[in-house]
Amino acid sequence: MTEKDTYKTIETIPEPALFKDKNSKFFGYTFPVINEEHIKKHLEQLKKKHHAARHWCYAYQLGTETITYRANDDGEPSNSAGMPIYGQIQSFELTNILIVVVRYFGGVKLGVGGLINAYRTAAQMVLENSAIIERTINTDYLIYFDYKNMNSVMRVIKEKQLKIINQKLEMSCEITITVRKNEAKSIFEIFNHLYEVDIKKLN
Repeated sequence: MTEKDTYKTIETIPEPALFKDKNSKFFGYTFPVINEEHIKKHLEQLKKKHHAARHWCYAYQLGTETITYRANDDGEPSNSAGMPIYGQIQSFELTNILIVVVRYFGGVKLGVGGLINAYRTAAQMVLENSAIIERTINTDYLIYFDYKNMNSVMRVIKEKQLKIINQKLEMSCEITITVRKNEAKSIFEIFNHLYEVDIKKLN
């Protein structure tokens, strides 16, 4: 059985979603992200944009095989905001994503149940506005060889329709290719058996 080598994420930043309950407003935002620097930047921008808001609660998940995630209640009662948001990331089966729900307090307390519902709904609404795409989990290889062996390397790349992401073609050549995880082992073997060609895994 082949291992799963795809994951789902969002393609672009959609329009924010707005959920209202008892005068409180909950703005749901979502962003495609690949690292914690990205996340920090988006949070800082939202805090500037919504500087009069009361809470900026969020959840994110990063990674395709090794997963890291975080859920933050930002001053709301414990597990009433971050985890309901994270629950939507799980229910849509997404990764490399950040969801932030910005709350403007309307003067009426919603109670823990009301908060859970509001944060979950705002997260769900913004995900329903999002373009969700499936991507492949890839392995990158660096192939290095002398110029005289170019034809045999390029023949394999063409036959197997491999994607080149970087190349340096001089007397000694280097080509970086990216290969779908389920095909990576067989591609490695092909290049490994080519005469005077070296290959190494990059990630």
